[in-house]
Amino acid sequence: MLRAWAQGRSLDTKRRRAEDFLPLSLRDALPGLFDELRGLARVHSEHAGEDGSARLLVALADGQTVETVLLPRDGLCVSTQVGCAVGCVFCMTGRAGLLRQLSSAEIVAQVVLARSRRPVKKVVFMGMGEPAHNLDNVLDAIELLGVEGGIGHKNLVFSTVGDRRVFERLPQSAVKPALALSLHTTDAGLRRRLLPRAPDIAPDELVELGEAYARRTGYPIQVQWTLLEGINDTDAELDGIARLLAGKFAVMNLIPYNSVEGVAGFDFRRPSWERAAAMARSLHRRGVLTKLRHSAGQDVEGGCGQLRARALGVAVGFSPAIPKAPHNRLLSLTLTRKE
Repeated sequence: MLRAWAQGRSLDTKRRRAEDFLPLSLRDALPGLFDELRGLARVHSEHAGEDGSARLLVALADGQTVETVLLPRDGLCVSTQVGCAVGCVFCMTGRAGLLRQLSSAEIVAQVVLARSRRPVKKVVFMGMGEPAHNLDNVLDAIELLGVEGGIGHKNLVFSTVGDRRVFERLPQSAVKPALALSLHTTDAGLRRRLLPRAPDIAPDELVELGEAYARRTGYPIQVQWTLLEGINDTDAELDGIARLLAGKFAVMNLIPYNSVEGVAGFDFRRPSWERAAAMARSLHRRGVLTKLRHSAGQDVEGGCGQLRARALGVAVGFSPAIPKAPHNRLLSLTLTRKE
């Protein structure tokens, strides 16, 4: 049943004659379990982009909302928390702080919703929230998607600003996802200002830890770099990137910033496409495999947290509390972590 759900297939058991192989107690519980799965998440609103992306504002059972982005080429970006505690100064999600964790079932439910609209062959955990701050539930969701959900392990991408627990836990997981590091700068002091509540790990060490995991799995580390005009698009940063990444088992992803219009404190801008392209060419010449990404959903408030903030009227207060995710009885039975 979980396999059918995670793969977006029908949960109708009548044709399968469930009575032939399920215990009576479980058979009696099936209608309630099906209702629980269906009630985990629903689409509150959908906003299609001209680039083939679509941003979904997803309503959860308790009324909270998160963002899920259908990406071109069968990709999907999912959220792992309602809000985020890292507080990246250029991110709308961080402006509101962390409201609560998502359960593993709520994370997988975003994939199920997406699969009701189009095929999903790759899932990146790069939406609202810091996956390392909800590690158990995120790893449970990754295991379900990689084992029962039919998604290749290298096509499950765990994104983090950097947390030592990630580098301890991922190598122990049954499903070992690809790793993406949200680096954004090679300057440790600037990184502390841009990502004020991220663990204070120097960029050099982060890259070293990430590459060690990448070589262990055989998937190159993906370095995420949100391009901010006049801040991290400088020649000094190019020198730093070349120093850190030349010859490493890594891919640099340059991602032009999704501008936030009309909100106080969000004065960041993306550099020109010509400048971004010149950076990519320079890094290639210096031995760094670099991809210049087209930020998905530019015309549909594609930056993390923007759609939710617009729907709520822009929440700006930071909450340091980290409430627990709601309990999901079905997945707690099947995804209990092994000690």
